[in-house]
Amino acid sequence: MDRLQDVAATSAVIERAKGAVMAQLGCTPDAAHDVLLQRAKAARRTLLEECWTTLGTLAPPRAPAPGPGPYDVDAADPPPAVPPATAEDVSLALARLGRALVRVSTPQDLARCLLEHVTPGVGADAVLLYARLPAGGLELIGHAGIDDALARQWQQVPPLTGIAPLEALRSGEPRWLEDSRTDRERYLLIGEPPERWGSRAWLPVLGGARDSGGSSGSGDERAAVVVGFLRRLGAPFPQRTREQLEAVVRLCAGPLAMFGTRQEPALGSAVDAVQAVFDRLPVQAVLLTPVRAPSGAVEDFRVDAATADTVDSTGRSGRRLIGLRLLECWPAITREPLWHGCLDTLTRGTAFTSEPFARQRMVDGEAELSTFCAHVERLGDGLVLSWLPHDPSDRQEQRLADVQRLGNLGWANWNLATGEVSWSSQVFTIFEREPALGAVHLTDLPELALPEDVPALTRAVGELVRLGRPCDVPFRIVTRRGVRHLRAVAEAVSDQYGTPVEVHGFVQDLTAQRSAELALLASERAMLTQHGVLQAERTVAARLQDALLPLPRKPVQLAGLRVEVAYLPAQSGLNVGGDWFSAIQLPDGDALFVLGDVAGHGMDAVATMAQLRFTAKGMVITGSSLTGALSRLSALLLHSRGSHGTATMVLARYDPAERRLLWAQAGHPPPLLVRDGAVRYLDRPAGMLLGASDTPRYGEAECLLRPGDRVVLYTDGLVERPTENIDRGLERLAGAVAAQAAAGTASLDRLLGAVLEAEQRDDVCVLDIRVPEDDTAR
Repeated sequence: MDRLQDVAATSAVIERAKGAVMAQLGCTPDAAHDVLLQRAKAARRTLLEECWTTLGTLAPPRAPAPGPGPYDVDAADPPPAVPPATAEDVSLALARLGRALVRVSTPQDLARCLLEHVTPGVGADAVLLYARLPAGGLELIGHAGIDDALARQWQQVPPLTGIAPLEALRSGEPRWLEDSRTDRERYLLIGEPPERWGSRAWLPVLGGARDSGGSSGSGDERAAVVVGFLRRLGAPFPQRTREQLEAVVRLCAGPLAMFGTRQEPALGSAVDAVQAVFDRLPVQAVLLTPVRAPSGAVEDFRVDAATADTVDSTGRSGRRLIGLRLLECWPAITREPLWHGCLDTLTRGTAFTSEPFARQRMVDGEAELSTFCAHVERLGDGLVLSWLPHDPSDRQEQRLADVQRLGNLGWANWNLATGEVSWSSQVFTIFEREPALGAVHLTDLPELALPEDVPALTRAVGELVRLGRPCDVPFRIVTRRGVRHLRAVAEAVSDQYGTPVEVHGFVQDLTAQRSAELALLASERAMLTQHGVLQAERTVAARLQDALLPLPRKPVQLAGLRVEVAYLPAQSGLNVGGDWFSAIQLPDGDALFVLGDVAGHGMDAVATMAQLRFTAKGMVITGSSLTGALSRLSALLLHSRGSHGTATMVLARYDPAERRLLWAQAGHPPPLLVRDGAVRYLDRPAGMLLGASDTPRYGEAECLLRPGDRVVLYTDGLVERPTENIDRGLERLAGAVAAQAAAGTASLDRLLGAVLEAEQRDDVCVLDIRVPEDDTAR
């Protein structure tokens, strides 16, 4: 936004300078732009600097300046007191100043801008801007780098001799004060004590700036403003610094010509009479005189009188505002309807009153936010602008209207004795009834309700009118927007005999709340129904799983092996899982171990688990190899109608004569082998998920067991966690088993407790197979 504002302001300066050249030369806009570019190139200035210079020199050329004044110092360039600036530094500083001036709108802003952009190359510590008054004195119109006390002390400078800024204005030549000890003998120094400011420079703004009388032209009339640069350093100004300051002041003529300088208030009996009245009024008001541009358009207003209670945006109050511009006191007013109201009142003579607005004011030194209305009246050729506190009754009425609108309710009164009825506008809105039709009598109110709600509303209204019993009754009506849910709350006022004579209450539209309640109720019912269905399914699936997958209560002996089984269902969710196991002894004396995990949960998973469990055992019992059984099971799962997708499985056949464990797997984690305290995972043979492909490939691997070996078969719920890689879970399981081996304990329950999380997210099935230490089968 700042960049766009700078671009817009820069464009305005360039367009105004082009207009000045067009007026001077009678050329086209493009030709004027070319002239400005040629002038800037010849003078080695930027285009913006040339525009400012053009705007500051719109007046006719001044007469030759007189010779050196009696207080001029030697023109010889003394030794520099500050590091001299190069020509490039001066050019860059002037370019930055030219860009900064587009955001300047008042003399005070100009002073701050000069101090910020000129100080680095000059060493100035303060900047003062003085405007010449018609009587010959000076008035401080802008300052930076000095405190308010010093500014108030030197706000007005009388037309005395020996005042350096006055000498600069009269002669049209700068005054360089470089030694406070000798300068105080020649001049009355502004900003004493003198030792505070070691050197000063006062430069008149020559160009198109007008004095308060509006004249321009030759001689001392052209110099209406003088700029002072005050330095704490007591040293001469180098020649290059003098040239830089003179160039800076030439740039200042443009902005001063655009926004003008403060003018003395018009004097006369009318203004004096208004000020005398204002001094006795406990209100905030100002008398304004229009300030017109050369075209005749009003560009600002001058404050000619002000009440003591009037305070501007900077904290100035009362008579201190006299002579200031309206936009200087309240800059933001141009963005408000009040500015256009002032212009309309001045043109048409009709009074203007603004909408209520919040405004901060100082009360006993404390900031207080109050509500005001601005009022403008025409007085002669000027305006009287006043700020009046907003009427509390109006504010109360506005608040009541806001409450009715936000709460979607309206008040109603029924006079039972006279038959008079009064509704607020919100009640007409709720019933979608035209105000021209008038309000409805209380006894006729039930006729507006739906037939189903008429009896209850009629009964409530009857008890209210006859017995004075308060009512709070809901009812529905039909409008263009559909059915509306309303609520009527009313109470009666009785006379001295207890007879109701007046009823007052309110009607509220609860359609939005009622719709939300009905939607919430429907959602709760759907959730309860779904919860019941899921709970019933879980119960059936759990019972089916218990019937299909009975768990042994103690370790079993199979082919000389000790086998312990653990099955832990997940602790979250309503559905049972598809983890399963099988451990049986085959007819030839071998042992068969099967562990599987069907994808998903619920009844489908349990059905698929049962199908795989019994089919796998049947295939191996009837002579199928482990890989052949896996291939057929994969085809069965892939092509069965209504199958549950995929599954993982590990098949292991143990030969007790040779202690040989032959195993195959289908996408399942590898078995864990514990031998002589060492823990390792068996290398997995090839094998993909069951039901994943038409052409699966499965391989077999074998492991010769020894007495004391321990083999752990498990499903992925033991090692998988949502936030980590499965390799981390395998490392955790191996570490827990190794710790048990080192401690000489091999409890399956303790192992599960060490590996599983407190919140178990998946089913877990484990087969813990151990070869006895005294095994002599081989």
